[in-house]
Amino acid sequence: MGISSRRAVTGAATALLLCLVTGGTAVAEEAPSGSTTSDSAASDNTAISADQTTDVNDRQGWEDTTDRPVEEKTPTMCDRPETWYTLSYQNYHVPSLWNGTSYKDGPGGNMSVSVTKSGTISGEVSGSGEWSAGAILAKAKTTISVKVAASVSVTTGHNYSHDISRNKYGHLQYGSWGYKMTWKRWRSSSGSSCNTVEIGHGTAVYPTSETGWKYWETSS
Repeated sequence: MGISSRRAVTGAATALLLCLVTGGTAVAEEAPSGSTTSDSAASDNTAISADQTTDVNDRQGWEDTTDRPVEEKTPTMCDRPETWYTLSYQNYHVPSLWNGTSYKDGPGGNMSVSVTKSGTISGEVSGSGEWSAGAILAKAKTTISVKVAASVSVTTGHNYSHDISRNKYGHLQYGSWGYKMTWKRWRSSSGSSCNTVEIGHGTAVYPTSETGWKYWETSS
């Protein structure tokens, strides 16, 4: 075999190897979704059953008003086109929106409550452009907390009591100590500048494996 023939065979083998590597990368990429409902999140296999949850009641100051961005490193050199997500988030008590998990009493006195009806607290994701609910959930689990879930099961029970201030009305709402998020999806092209552009954005609310009663007071 001459030198030219050996070069041709080597070039074909290299091209085949590059093709296989590219094909593997394409399989790993999640298909974008345009869904704006919680169905995409709920279909992910990260639901938490009731026996896996932890009871945490009345976290004072849990919900803050300042978004906390997840630190990201934007690439400065791109060997190939890439996509990625960025998140900012707030602590958020995700309520269980069914009868038997919300109470009001007063003025003054004491509230003694319990969950009287079981159910499921599900996450919600919405957005526009190119995105995947499963990828957003995975990003939240790896960058915010492993306790983040697509849904959480709630069973009956979990008794709790709280004193009510004089002349005030007390409220107790059961739910999950979760997170409210703003997300963006980005794409960069190959080359030194990467040409980073936003290709999707939206919001998400996810519960965690920690559930409990949230208490607050009103004047009426």
